[in-house]
Formats: sequence, structure tokens, C-alpha cells
Amino acid sequence: MQKGSLPYAALFASCRFFCWGTDKTRENKDFPLTFFSAQLRNYLRHGEKAAENRAGMQDRRDANVVVMTAGGLNPQVMINVLAKSFPRLQVLQEEYEPRREIFRRRAKRLGRLMAIGQIATMALSRFGKQIALRRTEEILEEYRLWAGADASIKTTHVSSLNSREAQAEILRMKPDVVFLISCRALSRGTLASISCPILNFHAGINPTYRGQMGGYWALVERDTSNFGATVHLVDAGLDTGDTLYEVRPTPSPRDTISTYPLLLTAAGTQISIRAIEDALRGDLQPRRPVGRSALRYPPPIWTYLYNGLTRGIW
Repeated sequence: MQKGSLPYAALFASCRFFCWGTDKTRENKDFPLTFFSAQLRNYLRHGEKAAENRAGMQDRRDANVVVMTAGGLNPQVMINVLAKSFPRLQVLQEEYEPRREIFRRRAKRLGRLMAIGQIATMALSRFGKQIALRRTEEILEEYRLWAGADASIKTTHVSSLNSREAQAEILRMKPDVVFLISCRALSRGTLASISCPILNFHAGINPTYRGQMGGYWALVERDTSNFGATVHLVDAGLDTGDTLYEVRPTPSPRDTISTYPLLLTAAGTQISIRAIEDALRGDLQPRRPVGRSALRYPPPIWTYLYNGLTRGIW
């Protein structure tokens, strides 16, 4: 067969099949019309799907996606990934909540001793991040991620995401979707100022591992199947909104409390993109998470050391 003749042969075979059918279909006088109608329906269906995909891409390019965060390594990784999919993405970044405010709030809720123990663990965790630099680099390489700041992404700084200044910025930005990651809980006033869908990336599986250090607590409680992350809708509660997507990576023996959040963030980038795309299309499909609901905090230093020394969960 000469080069280039294959398409013509295929066309001839298709025409022969359309005109004559097979031995069985020749007996059916309505076969040509039925076959043609089916092919026409398939053609139109594929055309509609392609048009939807083109419209989706246009929506993605033009979408005003606003990420609200307090900043840091893990949020920056997520922001860099989202910015590739949503070129008009903007960031509204608040200042870190003062440590004394965190201590005051936890002491009131949990008691001073527990609050001191948690602060001690977090201080040790920050020191541990320096030791875990190699594992951090491995995670970024494995998922092909970049953690550097991108100067082309427009970032607006405010004192707090619950300030009037922040609410004014939100109105100015006119977001189509708001995406939260690593920030303080939004007040009812801030929530009321946002008229578009609000999504949150949470490094834990809801509702059993709401709050902080969800991956760590899943391992401590021998619930490794729920070592994962969630993208969910935001309501007035803390990680209590309906679930959109979940992801469950497998931690490495080299992971610790310093790298669990990064691993979950890296694994959760694609479900975050998917959830934002769903929101832009008006096609969110939330579901109520099942299971025991528990609000988590960082472990106090004595719990952290015990699990590390006796079970190797650091």
C-alpha cells in the first residue's frame, strides 16, 4: 500500500459498511439510516463537549480567583500551582497572628498548661524544619513543585483578613472564587462580605481531623487510611463546611510533624484546581462528611515526645 493511502482505504471501508453493512445488517433495511443517526449523534455530542471544554478554558483564563492566606512555604507552593491554571489569580495576605494572641485564646479554651505545651511543640517543630530540609526538597521534587515567591502574582497585604481593610479589598477584587489556605478563621462579617463561593484547603480529613495537624493525629490514632487532606466549602464553623474533594497520600518514614503539612499540600494541589474549576462552572457537588467530629490542636510537648520516642511518630 502506498504511503498516504491508508486514510482513503479507511474511508472506502466506512462507506462500504454504511452502504452495504454486514451479512447481518444487510437484512435490516433501516440499518443505513440507523447507523447514520447514531454517528451524527456522536459527532454532535463530541462537538458539544469540545465547546464546553473551550468555554471552561476561557473561564479559567478570565476567572478572578483570590487566595486568602497568612503566607508561608506551604501556601506559596499552592499559590504557584494555582497561578498556572488561573492566570488572573490574586493573593490577599494577612500578617501572622501574634503568638501571645494564640496563647491567650488557647489558654482560655484548654488551660494554661496545655497552651504552654502546644507552644513548646510548635517551637520545636520550627527548629525541626531546618533538620527536615532534605525531606522538604524531596517532596517538592517528587511533585514537581516550586516554593519560591512569584513576583508576577499580585499580592495585597492587610493586617488581618477580618479587618475592614480586607473587606474593602475583597469588594475591589470582585472575586469569582475565594480560596483559603493557612489563615485564621473568617469572621461572620468577612464571610458576609464575600458573595462568591468560598473554598478552603485543609491538611486533614474532616470531620475527624478538623483544626491543626490532622495528618499527625491520624498516625497517632492508628488511622493511617485517613492521613489526608480536604477541600471543602467554608461556613461559620472551623472546618465544618461540606466536603468537595479528599486526597490520601502515603507518608514516608522520613516525614515528621514538620513535613506532614507540606506533603498534604503537595498532594492536594490537583483537587484544589478541580474544586475551583467546579465553582467557576457552577458545578460544585458538596457532601456531608461522615465520622466523629473532633477539633485538633498541635500536641503538647509531652505527648509529642512520647509518641516520637515510643512509636517513632515525630
